[in-house]
Amino acid sequence: MLKELVIRQFAIIEEVRLQLSEGFHVLTGETGAGKSILIDALGLVIGGRASAEFVRYGADKAEIEAVFEVSASHPAYALLQEWGFAADELDTLIIRREITANGKSVCRINGRMITLAMLKQMGQTLLDISGQHEHQALLRVEEHLSWLDTFAGKEVIAFREQYQARFREYQALKKELARYRMDQQDLAYRVDMLQFQAQEIEAAALVPGEEEELEQERSRLAHAEKLMMHTTHAYQHLNGEQGGLEQVQEALTHLEGMAEVDESLSGLLESAQSAYYQLEEAARAIGRYRDAFEYDPGRLNEVEERLHLIKQLKRKYGDSIEEILAYGDKVRQELSQLEHREESVAELEEKIASAETDLYALAKTLTQLRKEAAAQLETKVEQELADLNMASTVFHVAFYSETYQANELLPHGQDMVEFQIAPNPGEPLKPLTKIASGGELSRIMLALKCIFTATDSADTLVFDEIDTGVSGRAAQAIAEKIAVVARQNQVLCVTHLPQVACMADHHFYISKELKEDKTCTKVDRLDRRGRTMELARLLGGVEVTNRTMQHAEEMIRLAEKVKRYG
Repeated sequence: MLKELVIRQFAIIEEVRLQLSEGFHVLTGETGAGKSILIDALGLVIGGRASAEFVRYGADKAEIEAVFEVSASHPAYALLQEWGFAADELDTLIIRREITANGKSVCRINGRMITLAMLKQMGQTLLDISGQHEHQALLRVEEHLSWLDTFAGKEVIAFREQYQARFREYQALKKELARYRMDQQDLAYRVDMLQFQAQEIEAAALVPGEEEELEQERSRLAHAEKLMMHTTHAYQHLNGEQGGLEQVQEALTHLEGMAEVDESLSGLLESAQSAYYQLEEAARAIGRYRDAFEYDPGRLNEVEERLHLIKQLKRKYGDSIEEILAYGDKVRQELSQLEHREESVAELEEKIASAETDLYALAKTLTQLRKEAAAQLETKVEQELADLNMASTVFHVAFYSETYQANELLPHGQDMVEFQIAPNPGEPLKPLTKIASGGELSRIMLALKCIFTATDSADTLVFDEIDTGVSGRAAQAIAEKIAVVARQNQVLCVTHLPQVACMADHHFYISKELKEDKTCTKVDRLDRRGRTMELARLLGGVEVTNRTMQHAEEMIRLAEKVKRYG
């Protein structure tokens, strides 16, 4: 449940703080006051797309903070455990979203930074926001199958995921077969190219680590004269006549005499002797290096040519010798497959046939389960619509499995479905897109939401003007239905209808005010008199009369009676 929402420097909002509780919360106010901005902010809390346009003019960043209370049985709790949150962090969630003026976004849960993908996953368990965009989704036929599968539940979704995984394998096999069935000219060209690449890589006889060794050798050969000069001088200074070692030896003789007299100098003597032995070994190593050093101009040319060859192969086949060799293995594998393409084609055709058999079986099961779910959905929607003053409406889920293309395998099965209604007795069923008015669409959407609430994990439902296009008895029916939903779920509803507003348990009034020459959104929680005044405004417009006040007060009393006994 959403306990608190704090919004700062967001659009025309300077700072707003809403304290929320259980039940039905309604938000009303003049058009343009910022009601939908509050819903936009909630959308960002659950992973909506951020934009620099959300940041209030003149501010560095916008901030939205939402505090949720979750139980140990809530899906959000399991996600937090999966992500490694401490036990004392699991019952209260503080989700914070920051958007900077350059459009960058930061998401945090309980102070810990998370990814946007994680926030979206969490958001699905906390909030369900319904607005005008969902009305449009209801009119998109391609979305109807997803609605049906969601209603059908885990069994259908599990079968669909199994089908989709096999379908992806099937598509990959068909793509590979198409490559084998290319025309002879293209095939010959492909084989020639692969043979050339394989031969070029094989002829190079590359060895992992070779390039680094060649680079070092080139450096030695290119600076041979300088190396020899320094080697000779270093050796002479250490081991030549009157060299460093001879001087150190003389110093050791004196230190030995000193240590015979003063035992405290024995440690110093040992250190000096160790240094002498190390210098002696270094001198021998330098001598061996000098004696073995050979400058061969021809070898330098060989190294340069080898490095040039490696550079050319890297430009064609990979960024390192290891990648070039891996590419060579891949080329030889494809070449072998093409040279034995008849066997490969036969094997692929067999795999494709097996995949098709599996897919048709899975699709048949999916269709059967979906039709069973569709019958249940039809009954439930009609029951809900009856409560919403559409008692005569027939709701139907039409399947096009047989009439579409019966043998075609689609990414989601073999089914194409469409929601249809007949609003009035005696009328034929027609698609929603052709028959549903705005008011009918609002009620169908609400009916579906009421049905899905039972299976949805989100405790908080947000309705952004879901009552658009309705009035009179239909408006009253919607208000009562939302009030029923609010008995089990926390509900936030933006509305312009007094019939809906009077049913609320908590009423917030959204207004604009001028503050230091800037427009700001203000949110006030209304008491009983404030609610009466706002309902009177919704009923009568600009001018509030005693009669509209009386009417508003009566609506509140009747709403309380309906909620108490309804």
